Amino acid sequence: MVKKSLKSVEQYLPSQAEVEKYEMLEKLLTSIYNEMKEFSKKKPEELLNKFKVTNVNRVLVQIKEIMKNEPTNDFLDLLDEESLPSNSDSILIIGQFQAAMEQFRSKYYRTYSHVYGNNVWSTKESPKEF
Repeated sequence: MVKKSLKSVEQYLPSQAEVEKYEMLEKLLTSIYNEMKEFSKKKPEELLNKFKVTNVNRVLVQIKEIMKNEPTNDFLDLLDEESLPSNSDSILIIGQFQAAMEQFRSKYYRTYSHVYGNNVWSTKESPKEF
């Protein structure tokens, strides 16, 4: 296996600002997912209204921007504002965003071998080799 140099990987690292935004959006997405999951349990086929779709998409668009260099970005779709998805469809889409965010975290947030027991983000400003 050929090990990539830190310099070649560094260009794809998130910035510290993106990490801070990621952490905020992760909490919002978890909250949205939990709410939508409850709606889906009660009425899975009920359509979302335009307000909910717009609100959810506002979060999803910002996540897609952070994930722009990630391979998972190609599989992340926004909720369709024209056809208005059902509660169960929205859970599927939001779940994909959650999985992509978990992968992003596991890729850039790890235990740094030089600092015992300290998890750190590897960012453009502070690149770490794990």
